Amino acid sequence: MPSRPAFLPHARTAAAVRRSLPGAAAAAGLCLAVAGCSPSNPVENADVSAWRATAMPSSPAGVVLQDSGKILNRDRIVQEAARVPAGSYMLTAVCDGTGKAFFAVSLDGKALTEAGAACNGRQETTRISLPAAGRVEISSSSVDAPLLYAYQLAPAQ
Repeated sequence: MPSRPAFLPHARTAAAVRRSLPGAAAAAGLCLAVAGCSPSNPVENADVSAWRATAMPSSPAGVVLQDSGKILNRDRIVQEAARVPAGSYMLTAVCDGTGKAFFAVSLDGKALTEAGAACNGRQETTRISLPAAGRVEISSSSVDAPLLYAYQLAPAQ
């Protein structure tokens, strides 16, 4: 019985691959076309006001500082309140997207604390004590951008 050449099974496999290439190329092109036409990042197109209304619907009396928006890159977003009395406050924060948002709180330029919120749409609170009256600054940031964020600083109840 004559033996078959060793290359023959490979030749059959190569021929099968050559026959399937046009279909694979068409499928790859279709995937790329669909991906190119798909909407951009949902955070970039989000309505921040509508999201905030559901993510953080209540604003307690006496809110001294609040903000909401989109963190689209790793840049910090800073807000300040000029004359905040000394006392005990609650920082309520929420974010949506992926990862975590961070909120650094300072009093007259001196860091007090940093709080975080996991981006799962749940509110998280942190008690903050202001030892003296002064200018309060809260910076929002994330290494997991893009995401939506909201926070409010109000007197502790």
